[in-house]
Amino acid sequence: MRAWAISAVLAIVFLGTVAPDGLARRTYFTAEQKTQLQAIQTIWVKVLALTERGKGDGQAIQDSIEEQLSTLGYEIVTSREAPSDVMLMVKCEERKKWSGINKTGGDADHMGAPARLWTGPACLFTYRLGGRDLGWRTEARTDFEDSVRAAKAAQAPKSGPYALAQLAQRLHTFDFPVLLAVEWGHDTRLFALLKDPDTASSRKLKILSLLPNMQAHGALPYLKDLIQDSELAEPAIVALASTGSDAIPLLTKVFQTRTESHLRAAAAKGLGEIGSRTGDPTITPPMLHYLIENLPQMKTSEDIDFPVLTEVVWSLGKLRDERSITPIEELEEKIWLIFDTSKQMAALRDATNWTHKMVDMDGQIQ
Repeated sequence: MRAWAISAVLAIVFLGTVAPDGLARRTYFTAEQKTQLQAIQTIWVKVLALTERGKGDGQAIQDSIEEQLSTLGYEIVTSREAPSDVMLMVKCEERKKWSGINKTGGDADHMGAPARLWTGPACLFTYRLGGRDLGWRTEARTDFEDSVRAAKAAQAPKSGPYALAQLAQRLHTFDFPVLLAVEWGHDTRLFALLKDPDTASSRKLKILSLLPNMQAHGALPYLKDLIQDSELAEPAIVALASTGSDAIPLLTKVFQTRTESHLRAAAAKGLGEIGSRTGDPTITPPMLHYLIENLPQMKTSEDIDFPVLTEVVWSLGKLRDERSITPIEELEEKIWLIFDTSKQMAALRDATNWTHKMVDMDGQIQ
């Protein structure tokens, strides 16, 4: 009975903490489909532009899409007769029509999912591989929902052409090519953008935010350089967790040598995530050392670096080392004796309570 209870708890912990955000899909790829996606180079782009009065001029939207895709090295064709590897369909409407729930799942299980309640101008992106819709959706929207009112405010003669023109402008900043590259597993194209000094910081930030969803193990050399960039350091450190055990030495060095609290916290979180997936025992000592070293001087809230300590505690819970039991129990006692009703103290108490249960699971089951 006891063994069954332990197995059940471990299953819950695994299901609740290991799967990163954004990895859920409506359709699973077959081995053949994965190979086809990896080989995509030529994209057939089909644009449909609709206003409330019928079909509109979608040339500006077509041009914007082609320009954006070319920045990742994709080749574009606009004819069914031309050879292509995949079909990208873009439906742009002055007033988005509700299309109902997808047959194969919910609307919020991937990055950039369409907003079901949006009824203003929007461009819906889908693609077909070998004639099959694989359930991927993303949507670009204008910053206004009422196209008639917006057109009047801009002194535009007709709302339909105005809405389509605004959507074309929006596509210059909506980074759907990066979302597609993530979807298709084209990490080398993303690495090239990270390395390119001409790539805008906003685009690099977008790529870094999505790398953890790809398990991009080849990103380590690029991320190693980016953690020296003050603007990109934190997301680069977070993305390092997606590269696996190879990132442990670098993350440990960041945690032990950097002085910025938010960077040390990000490194601690990354180490915990890698530890939860790999069980690598080399992660525990630096986390445990930080906790033990700081326990004696914890008298008031001012003695606590909340961002770092909270992530250290969460990581120790994922690593589940028996050596953590005594210091975690001491920490739990200390933080409840300190009068502090702040959100950061509440977060630390939650982390400590959860970690205590994880590292002393035998005691909790008894």
